[in-house]
Amino acid sequence: MNRFENQTAVITGGASGIGFAIAEKLAGEGAGVWILDMNATAADDAVKSLKDKGYRAEFVEIDISDEGGVKSAFQRIEDYGGCSIVVNAAGIVGPNGIPVTEVALSDFERTCRINLTGSFLVTKYALKVMLPGQYGRILLIASIAGKEGNAGMAAYSASKAGVIGLVKSVGKEYAESGVTVNALAPATIMTSMVEKMEAHQIKYMTDKIPMKRCGKLEEIANLAAWIVSKESSFNTGFTFDMTGGRSVY
Repeated sequence: MNRFENQTAVITGGASGIGFAIAEKLAGEGAGVWILDMNATAADDAVKSLKDKGYRAEFVEIDISDEGGVKSAFQRIEDYGGCSIVVNAAGIVGPNGIPVTEVALSDFERTCRINLTGSFLVTKYALKVMLPGQYGRILLIASIAGKEGNAGMAAYSASKAGVIGLVKSVGKEYAESGVTVNALAPATIMTSMVEKMEAHQIKYMTDKIPMKRCGKLEEIANLAAWIVSKESSFNTGFTFDMTGGRSVY
């Protein structure tokens, strides 16, 4: 399949985990890929991996919570021909496995700044690049925690609930523009980020999944690819679940 031939995709957090899985999927279907990530070493390895397979890939080091950095990155991408797909997969878990009374304000604010403010900034500057061409697909990675809330993860749950609200609002604002804005809310996907969480927190989340297993990276990449394709032309402002039956609303 070459659904994304002659298209350019920007993937934040694309150096590993969900972001890299999506980058590899889109590149495999014809897209040129820009990986935006804080981890320069991992991103260099990711780009090399993609190029070794014959895919087009470039890297920009970026902190998505820094407006100047996000603006500069998208200006560079625009100078190189722009993009029609943006997937914001960058994010952190933040404090987990502890009650909210033990969460430091600085940790709460950092989690929200990266997960929510970062989503806002990526969406804002992606739109500025896409709107003149009257076509684009923006996908923000949210979480089932943003819909249902996970005990022991107040900061993360609040930040991802904000991402879902952002998508609902911006999707409506630009519903007639040709640019769609959606979110994807997975349950637990086993990534290196999840593996670093408290063991009892992982068990709590997995036990809530009716399928009694974690999601696979290729499963989330497959759904993400459809959401950002031309086939998904009548969906905007929506949050798609990928939860093994744990859907809430």
